[in-house]
Amino acid sequence: MSSTDKKAAEQLFREAFERLKINKPAILPRGVSVTQNNVAREAGRDPSALKKDRYPLLVLEIQSFVASQRDQIKSDLRTNDNRSRTLKKKLNDCVLQRDKLSSIVAAQNTYIEDLLGEIEHLKTGKVSKL
Repeated sequence: MSSTDKKAAEQLFREAFERLKINKPAILPRGVSVTQNNVAREAGRDPSALKKDRYPLLVLEIQSFVASQRDQIKSDLRTNDNRSRTLKKKLNDCVLQRDKLSSIVAAQNTYIEDLLGEIEHLKTGKVSKL
């Protein structure tokens, strides 16, 4: 492979890499992950053509991008997990508050029934005169 052919091929790979990074591929379907093989496929080449010994800087750039994407996904998952925990804690607090209030309402209903019973007893019973 001549030097100009290698530069032209590298340019094709770089353009394909950029298209995949912005999720606007020309050959592969949208949403496909950025990998070294997919960069080669997007460039219209066989995946074995994009080798580290031929294009060391480009391959390192691709690997670095893939690693940063992986780190971003992990960070997003941790953030979502923390949000989920916060929401679960709030829900648990609401359930505890509901249960406490429900218990208070039940106790008050029992007290009201006792008072109504006492009133009824006083109405029907004979009041002793002193």
